[in-house]
Amino acid sequence: MRTSTVFKALLAVSAVTPLLCQAESTFNNGGGSPATATARVDFQITIPKFVFLRVGNGTGTVAGGWATQALIDQITWAPTAAQVGTNTLAAPMAGSGGDLGGGTETAVVVANNGNVSLSSTTLGALNDGAAGDTITYAKIVTTASKNTTATILAAPALADAATTTITLTAVGKIVQQDAKWAYGYANDFIPPAGTYGGVNANNSRVTYTASVP
Repeated sequence: MRTSTVFKALLAVSAVTPLLCQAESTFNNGGGSPATATARVDFQITIPKFVFLRVGNGTGTVAGGWATQALIDQITWAPTAAQVGTNTLAAPMAGSGGDLGGGTETAVVVANNGNVSLSSTTLGALNDGAAGDTITYAKIVTTASKNTTATILAAPALADAATTTITLTAVGKIVQQDAKWAYGYANDFIPPAGTYGGVNANNSRVTYTASVP
């Protein structure tokens, strides 16, 4: 009785296995001229939808190797008393910091499901805390220049308590763009003395977001 049960189980496995493998073979004994035999194989590749965004220190380039990294960079300006108010919006003062130095960040967007919406969001103008003074984000300009790709990744403008959005056009549903984003401070007026912004303080943080359909 036990042997019969094992034998039946083996027969059941043998019957199911060809269905799982989905393989094929053909035998031709040469009765025709020429003799032929065929066999077929089906293939399938499943690609997940993804979007990758990097601004500053991070892991990932347009060549691949996507990963999440939590380090947040800080761009700073500290004009001397003699420098305050001496620049213009067209020729802003270069910042310090950034993964490339000199207030410049590596910026990368890669996605595989059509056009990408790239936005920047702030909570309000930079302020100096209890003193109540502010410097508008309109005084910080972002200049994008070539990094590795032919298409330079544009930067959405910064605005107080607002989200600014641009569209990155896909080619064959793929977006692969990068740039060097250089941040500059217009420094074209004289604000009250104080420290504006900080490390996630006094509306210092800008959040960039990339999204795909």
